Amino acid sequence: MTTTIWILLPILLFLILSYRRASLVVWTLTYTVYFVALTWLSSLSVVTLAIFWTLFLATVLVLNFRPLRRILITQYLYKIYRKSLPTLSTTEREALAAGTVGWDGELFSGMPNWSKMLAFPKPQLSEEELAFINNTVSHLCGMIDNWDITHNRFNLPDEIWDYLRSKGFFGIIIPKEFGGLGFSAYAHSTILTMIAGRSMSVGSVVAVPNSLGPAELLLHYGTKEQQDHYLPRLAQGIEIPCFALTGPEAGSDASSMPDYGIICKGTFDGKEVTGILLNWDKRYITLAPIATVLGLAFKLYDPNHLIGEKESLGITCALIPTNLPGISIGRRHYPLNCAFPNGPTQGKDVFIPLDFIIGGLKMAGQGWRMLTECLAAGRAISLPSMATGGSEVAAYATGAYSRIRNQFHLPIGKFGGVEEALSRIAGNTYIMEATRVFTVGAIDRGEKPAVPAAISKYHVTELARRVVNDAMDIHGGKGICMGPKNYIANTYQETPISITVEGANILTRSMIIFGQGAIRCHPYVLKEMESISADNPNLGLKQFDNAFFPHLGFILSNSVRTFILGITTARFVAAPNKPLKRYYQHLTRFSAALAFVSDVAMFTLGGSLKRKEKLSGRLGDVLSMLYLGSAVLKQYDEHGQLDFELPVVHWACQSILERAQNRLHEALVNFPNPVLGFLLRLWVFPLGQRHTQPTDKLGHNVARMMLDPDSLRSSLARDVYLTPGIKNPVGSMEIVLQKIIAAEPLEQKLQQAIRDKKIKGYTYAERVQDAQSNKIITEEEALQLLDAYKARREVLAVDDFSPAELEGRFVDTAITDTSEDAIATPHAVHASSRDLFADSD
Repeated sequence: MTTTIWILLPILLFLILSYRRASLVVWTLTYTVYFVALTWLSSLSVVTLAIFWTLFLATVLVLNFRPLRRILITQYLYKIYRKSLPTLSTTEREALAAGTVGWDGELFSGMPNWSKMLAFPKPQLSEEELAFINNTVSHLCGMIDNWDITHNRFNLPDEIWDYLRSKGFFGIIIPKEFGGLGFSAYAHSTILTMIAGRSMSVGSVVAVPNSLGPAELLLHYGTKEQQDHYLPRLAQGIEIPCFALTGPEAGSDASSMPDYGIICKGTFDGKEVTGILLNWDKRYITLAPIATVLGLAFKLYDPNHLIGEKESLGITCALIPTNLPGISIGRRHYPLNCAFPNGPTQGKDVFIPLDFIIGGLKMAGQGWRMLTECLAAGRAISLPSMATGGSEVAAYATGAYSRIRNQFHLPIGKFGGVEEALSRIAGNTYIMEATRVFTVGAIDRGEKPAVPAAISKYHVTELARRVVNDAMDIHGGKGICMGPKNYIANTYQETPISITVEGANILTRSMIIFGQGAIRCHPYVLKEMESISADNPNLGLKQFDNAFFPHLGFILSNSVRTFILGITTARFVAAPNKPLKRYYQHLTRFSAALAFVSDVAMFTLGGSLKRKEKLSGRLGDVLSMLYLGSAVLKQYDEHGQLDFELPVVHWACQSILERAQNRLHEALVNFPNPVLGFLLRLWVFPLGQRHTQPTDKLGHNVARMMLDPDSLRSSLARDVYLTPGIKNPVGSMEIVLQKIIAAEPLEQKLQQAIRDKKIKGYTYAERVQDAQSNKIITEEEALQLLDAYKARREVLAVDDFSPAELEGRFVDTAITDTSEDAIATPHAVHASSRDLFADSD
């Protein structure tokens, strides 16, 4: 063998072993064989071979013999790490420990196992859940008159409140043993999707008791006495819960809340007991104006050491009846014309017994952990489901409207500009539904998907904003004139609510998705950080050693994979043999690139990375696109790889890949170290940026499918309430669309006759009559045209009102005084907000 081959062979072995992510044992054996072959087959001198063998054996001994490795290498690196990396605070540690790692960990590995993802069981509704949705939920949707709720009442009518209570809507997540429905996360999500498609006001009322709040906290942490007392009452709607976390000075930063409780002696129910004296000022609390039981987060202090040596115990959660002295509750906020009860609550010297703490005394100071552990499920279900419901209705209605509405004797959906918007509506709605189902499926598999929940919450609500904006643009004046005939304006108004609550989207993107994802989803970083925080340095050194060297191999593998996959456009990556194989391959490439760039960023920036929010946001977008792309591919597979879905799946995947590419490129262009950023761009994008937005031809195909009654449009609206009725104009649009499509050939014949000047008339009816008189159409065809025309005009109609109907909707005055005296003064409870539940005991 020539010298060139002996030089190239170890390089080739290095690339192969790195690409395949071989273990240290495999590396050792492979290079042992190489050096044996080199010794026997090469012409190198004995001295040269001795030098090579000495270096090789020394390296092998140090790397494979861990006690020696720790003495010679790891202890010095460990000291450097302990000095350079900040230790985890208690709140950070609890946030990172909350939830589980599932498919998000695969995406951060650089080598996602697609067969594993495709093997995840498809979410299914049980017979009981399906019957509840088809009957009970459908009946509720038929009762809803959203214009009446948001414009006339600014409240749900009594019959809907009674129906929600009597049919168990407040106990969807509560097990049957406590009188709840005990439904799956998928059923829970589908119920909210369907209801929110009719009314976000009603959807929010159903969502909150089944989301992050008293019921979920009681299920996970409550004492048996608390569970036995409250859960049946919550399930039956006897108690209406709310949970108060946010205040004027503490929103996303819950650790800065000024609300506090002092452990002291006091009187409760005529007896002197050890309890908590509470003071709080909260706002934006959904269901607070009508709540009978208040979940409260506050900081707990024990200055007199009545329960222990510790004075500051930390954030604590308690469950408090709202009729206690000192509680002010009942006033309402006015969130974007959405009528779900939401408002402030204050407490002044409210005394409660210690056993009001959720979970009892042992859970004092554990509130932050409780909240972070429970937040994932609520964030993954409530807001993505409601945003998806609104978008599915918008997609279904806008597709029909684009075929029904004519301009220049042509359906507006056939104009290029409208086609662009229609294709975006279809593609983004498909992505939203895929992400919703993919995430709740993980919950039903027993996971607590903290990072996927944040991804789903952020991107589904953001995509909803795009969908409804496009829908409003297409509807034009029809969309902006509010009234009973308007089915899109309320969704447009209310979309920012989902974007704002349960972690504002700006915060979620710039701090949570990558901030938590880079640590939680990474196979080694959290272990390294925990080793640095270890109380026992020797144990910490061992933990660090066990994580650090595999981490080096991880970086090495992803660096090689990133370049090879970039230079080959991932064409030779093993992927499922599906019609969409190339998308699996491209996502694998970006998985490796994200893992590699993330490691480079963490190694070079250290603890300052969490303050680089723009960089964090962009890298979080890449992780999110990998997750959304996975969801789309999974949904297409679960739907049976339907032919009519293929164009929109192509559109979705191409859009996702283009965004992942651009966000990663932006991260490298703006990398804090410009030289390193430039080198990383050459390494990650050796052939440049090759992914583009979906082509006009593909968008045209998707848009045309949105104009048809069946296939894609119906698939996107599978969870939409479509029963026709005066309260549900969207349900009636399908009937109109069928009439319009059936009359289109006749309409073309009529318009041709007009152009040929064969018929006359000033109005549509006159022209149709003249066409019939001139034997151009038959009497039956004339009636069909007039019927289709009348139906079209009904869809295009907008509401108008007398000035008196629009004036003086609200006569109550708002509290705008923010002085300390005004804040400290309890506001009177509005009887009109709470009389519905006054006799619920």
